[in-house]
Amino acid sequence: MLTESQHKILNEIDGSSIRNWKDWRWQLRHCVRDLETFENLLNIQLPTAIRHHFTLITEQFPMSITPYYLSLIDVDNLENDPVFRQSFPDIKELQVQKTDMTDPLHEDRDSPVPGVTHRYPDRVLFLVSNMCSMYCRHCTRKRRVGDRDTIPSRDQILQGIEYIRDTPRVRDVLLSGGDPFLLPTDYLDWILSELRKIEHVEVIRIGTRTPAVLPYRITDELVEMLRAHHPLWINTHFNHPRELTASSKLALRKLADAGIPLGNQSVLLSGVNDCPRIMRSLVHKLVANRVRPYYLYQCDLSEGLSHFRTPVGKGIEILESLIGHTSGFCVPTYVIDAPGGGGKIPVMPNYLISWSTNKVVLRNYEGVITTYKEPDSYEPTFCDRNCTECNLQLALEDAGEFRSVGIEKLLADYDDTIALIPRDNDRHERREGNGS
Repeated sequence: MLTESQHKILNEIDGSSIRNWKDWRWQLRHCVRDLETFENLLNIQLPTAIRHHFTLITEQFPMSITPYYLSLIDVDNLENDPVFRQSFPDIKELQVQKTDMTDPLHEDRDSPVPGVTHRYPDRVLFLVSNMCSMYCRHCTRKRRVGDRDTIPSRDQILQGIEYIRDTPRVRDVLLSGGDPFLLPTDYLDWILSELRKIEHVEVIRIGTRTPAVLPYRITDELVEMLRAHHPLWINTHFNHPRELTASSKLALRKLADAGIPLGNQSVLLSGVNDCPRIMRSLVHKLVANRVRPYYLYQCDLSEGLSHFRTPVGKGIEILESLIGHTSGFCVPTYVIDAPGGGGKIPVMPNYLISWSTNKVVLRNYEGVITTYKEPDSYEPTFCDRNCTECNLQLALEDAGEFRSVGIEKLLADYDDTIALIPRDNDRHERREGNGS
């Protein structure tokens, strides 16, 4: 059955059947992209100021909302409605701050071939689609999404697959975009099949917002196709408890019943979910539907997102309200995706208060302070990379032999590096200039 709002929108569009409403292609054909349609379908008239700025905003950042997601908007409280805030253009998007960047995560700079970002040693981001059913106003890739002139061609996809095939250290491929589920099922099947032919690709992940904004895309046909490509992981994107509707829950159930592990990536958004009670409700609803809260993202420094950003302290506050107060698997990892391509940096409350040579002082979520006694005598296994002589039972066929990077390099016994020096370090340049 449809809600009253959904019936009204369906009748206003074409008066067709409920079966059409639940057809994801019908939903895509009737995505709302202009102000007049938005107002007509919701039977409202927006304030003059909002109407005046609409074209100015959408010329730079277009709007697209599925009829389904539109039906979730609370028209009696538009100003504070989390669905409205995530989907409808705001004049504040044109307020570009000095710190805003077109590509804050340097995805394009870390791209060895078009559509592939290779930032971490053993995994790549593979952008296979630039289209989404809904253009989230907080999207970090606003520079790409909705640009119909840059939709990846089949040749570009093949080029990305070839790069992955020629890079043996890549064991994990994340398909993203846009939304990979906006691709035709047979085309996505072809991409997954080509990746599955690559022996060193162990895991394929897909990032999609469709369970939240277009749940009808999760068809039996799609699920059966996905089932053939295990091990496959899917990350969804729910930001507010109200997005978990009966239709969304059915979509998640189909995916989970197919044996696909589900995770969720939320973005911390001012005026949407920057509240401990809201986030606790969200994570509880997710796990009740077999979705593990995976990441809570600090909002990126993309252009026009400053009004969505919160202080980092708000994220820490939310974690404090979750850790110890609910099950551990309900707690996402709070991360800042470092500007300049530094990758995801976990940010956590500080539970380690102090330490000495044989004790650490800790505090728990209640404020209880305790000590943990470390071993009086610990003989670490010295690692010289001579694995065949190691007294630990290392299964060599499953052990990746790659050079250490970053902090791991400083901790490794087999590496003589004692410091990581930033490039163009003034002190070292002075040393070289003095010949010392």
